Amino acid sequence: MKIFSTHEINQIYEFTLRESGMTESQFVEAVGESLASEIITSMVPEHRMVMFAGPERCGAYALSAARQLSMQGYKPQVILFNIGGKRLTAVCKQMLETMRNDCGEDSVNEITELQFAMPDISEDVTVIDGIFGTERTTPLPGGYQSIVRYINENAKRIIAIDVPSGLIVDAVECMISRNIIHANVTLAVGMPRVAFFMRENHELLGTWKVVPVDYSAKAIKTAPWMFRVLERNDIKHVLRPRDPFESKTDAGSTILFAGSYGMMGAAVLAARSALRGGCGKVTVHSPRVGYFTMQNSVPCALFDCDPGDVCITEIELKHDFQSVAIGPGLGTADETINALESFLKLANAQSRPLILDADALNCLSIRPDMMNHIPVMSILTPHVGEFDRLFGRQPSSYARLLRAIEVASERQVIIILKGRYTAIIRPDGKVYFNPTGTPALATGGTGDVLTGLLASFMARGMVPEFAAFAAPYVHGLAGELAAQIHGTYGVTASDVVDQIGRAIKSIIE
Repeated sequence: MKIFSTHEINQIYEFTLRESGMTESQFVEAVGESLASEIITSMVPEHRMVMFAGPERCGAYALSAARQLSMQGYKPQVILFNIGGKRLTAVCKQMLETMRNDCGEDSVNEITELQFAMPDISEDVTVIDGIFGTERTTPLPGGYQSIVRYINENAKRIIAIDVPSGLIVDAVECMISRNIIHANVTLAVGMPRVAFFMRENHELLGTWKVVPVDYSAKAIKTAPWMFRVLERNDIKHVLRPRDPFESKTDAGSTILFAGSYGMMGAAVLAARSALRGGCGKVTVHSPRVGYFTMQNSVPCALFDCDPGDVCITEIELKHDFQSVAIGPGLGTADETINALESFLKLANAQSRPLILDADALNCLSIRPDMMNHIPVMSILTPHVGEFDRLFGRQPSSYARLLRAIEVASERQVIIILKGRYTAIIRPDGKVYFNPTGTPALATGGTGDVLTGLLASFMARGMVPEFAAFAAPYVHGLAGELAAQIHGTYGVTASDVVDQIGRAIKSIIE
C-alpha cells in the first residue's frame, strides 16, 4: 500500500473523477456511506453522536456520513462551521443542501457568527470530528484552536474523519498537540498518511483504520511515492515453499558472530531464530565461554570457537557462507572492535553485504571511522537508542526517519529502523513501514531474533532488500502469534522464536 502526500492525493482524487465520470458530490456520497458504516462499528452503542463539520472536503465527508446515519435511524447532532456564511466549498454546500432536503432543515446547525455556544458534551456522547482533514496544510487559526481544546477537554470518545483536525500530515514537526484533536479512533479516507507511523502522533490518532475508497487504480499505480506499507502479498512473493528435493545444502548456510561473557543468550536466540527461518546450516562463532551454552541450548547449530576466552577476538570466514551476521551479545571490548574493523575492511573489498546489529552497531559508534568500511547493501538494524548513538541525537521520530534516509543514501546500505512500525529504508530513499507487531515484542532479545531471521533468509538466497522486507514482517507476525498464547505481558524472545514456523506457514499457505 502506497502512502502519498496531500498534493499527490489531490491529484489522484481529480484523476479519479475524470476517469470515472463521477461528480464530486457522487464521490463524496460514496465515501460518506463507507464512513457511516465504520462510525457505527466504532460507536459505543448507548452513546449519542455530536458531529462537527468544517467548510471544506472533510466537512463534506462528515455531512454525507451524517445523512447516511440519519437514514439508518441514528440521530447525530450536526454542527457545521461556516463562519461569515461564505466559507463552504461547492461540494460541502451541496452536501448541506442534500442533508436538509432528506433529513429536515433543523438536521444541521450551521454556525456563521464568531460568537456561538458550543454544545454540551456529556459522558454519553461520542464526538465525530469532521472539521478539517488532510486538505488543511497550515495550523488551525485561533478560533478553531479553541473549539479543538473544548472537544479534547470534554469528550470521552472521539472519532476523527480522515485525520484528527489540526494534524498536518505532510509536516509532522513543530505541531502543538493541544491544538489538535486527540482521537480515540481515526478513519483514514482511502489510505494512511506518513504521520500515522510516527510515535509522537499515537496519542492524537488513537486506533486508526483505512476506509476503502474507489480511487483510480491507474492513478495510484503511476503516481510517484516515497513511503509504502508492506502487505502480506509482498512477503508471499519472496517466501517460497520449500522444493520437495531441497537439501540442507540447498537451504544455505550462515554464520553468526555473537556472544560474550554474560551475553550468550543473545547468540542462542539468534541461532535458534536462524534455524526456525529455514536455514540449512547455522554456525555460531563465539568465545570459549560460550561452548557449553551453545551446545546445550542449540544442538542443531555448529559451534566455531574463537581464540578468546570471554569475548570475540577474531572475525574471519573459514568457509563459504551465504550470509554473515555480526552483533548479538558481541560486547564492545577493544579486541572485538579491532576484529570487527579488520573484517569490515575485508568484506568491503570483497563487496560482501553483512548484517550488523546490536553491539556491532555500538562498536561502530565507539569507532565511527569504521562506518567507511561497511560494504554496500549491508543491513543495519538499529533501535532508536542505537541509531542516535551512531548518527546523532534526533528531536523526533520524523527527524530520525529523514536522517536514516540520508544515511542509507550516503552509505548505500539498508537501514531497518526498529519500532512499532519498523521502517525499512533503502539506498534509493524508498521507505517501507512494517505493519505487523505487538507491544509484546518490547522485551529483551527480540532484536536478536530478528537478526537470526535476516541471516536465515539471506542464506536461503534472498537478496538483502528482500530479506529486509520479509524478516521484520515475519518477526512481527510471530510476536502476534506468541501474544495470542501468552498475552502482551508474558511473551519472551524465546516464545517469538517458537512461533516463526507458524508465521511463515501462515504467509505461504
